[in-house]
Amino acid sequence: MTIVHIVLFKFRADAGDDIRQEFLSQIKALKSLACVKDQRLVVGGPSITVPAEKSKGFQYALLSYHEDRAALDAYQASSEHEQVTSTYFIPYKEDLVRFDFEVDGADEALLGFGLV
Repeated sequence: MTIVHIVLFKFRADAGDDIRQEFLSQIKALKSLACVKDQRLVVGGPSITVPAEKSKGFQYALLSYHEDRAALDAYQASSEHEQVTSTYFIPYKEDLVRFDFEVDGADEALLGFGLV
């Protein structure tokens, strides 16, 4: 089983580019955590959605994969995750959306997992 973890981030207008860039740099480093499946964690942004209103003002997105719920919980509870979010996002947060789901076993191969 694979858990997909998606997060959309929206910074307040007063969050400077230096804070945003450091956030991106630090959050990308979380891919090295053992609880991230095959180090598959990507962060993107700013949004290029057209029209811009469709993205509802969210500026960045994170997509990561985890072996199971326990691995996702370990990711969320890690000191590294806590450090990044509490230092570079929470103080500058306007909004956040998180969505997690289990991948159907038949779709694992579509993600590149389970291939020999």
